[in-house]
Amino acid sequence: MSDRIRRADGDDRVFARDLTRRNMLRYYIDHDLLWQDEAFDAGWQYRDNWLILRDETPIGFFSLSQDARAMYIRELQIDQAWQGQGAGSWAIDQVIRMTRQTRRPSLRLTVFDNNPAQILYARKGLRIVGRDECFLRMQLDLSTAVL
Repeated sequence: MSDRIRRADGDDRVFARDLTRRNMLRYYIDHDLLWQDEAFDAGWQYRDNWLILRDETPIGFFSLSQDARAMYIRELQIDQAWQGQGAGSWAIDQVIRMTRQTRRPSLRLTVFDNNPAQILYARKGLRIVGRDECFLRMQLDLSTAVL
């Protein structure tokens, strides 16, 4: 099987929103938070969105933003049918590569404190650097090569 990414376009938004809702709704319910499609759609238009394809089948996506301090994973979602098969790990590797290419000093994300994805993130080198209510803030510090 062959994994690849491509920039997501407007037509991919519904797939991404529905996947995120399916994957994340249980955490929203656990923490008494309200899921809003409109909030997802608003974020989508301002982020760098990438579709994850396996043999041309969309199996997930990730959304990024960045500032001078870091690259931020805003969303990383893999369809449940494809979880546990390396797609999430592969996607994080792609984001780490992108973070290095843009010379950002760190990669950051926020994850629900009861989401087992934090185990994958820790395996990839991200460390817990803070807690906010029901979230963990995680970060991977990257060294920037000197020219």
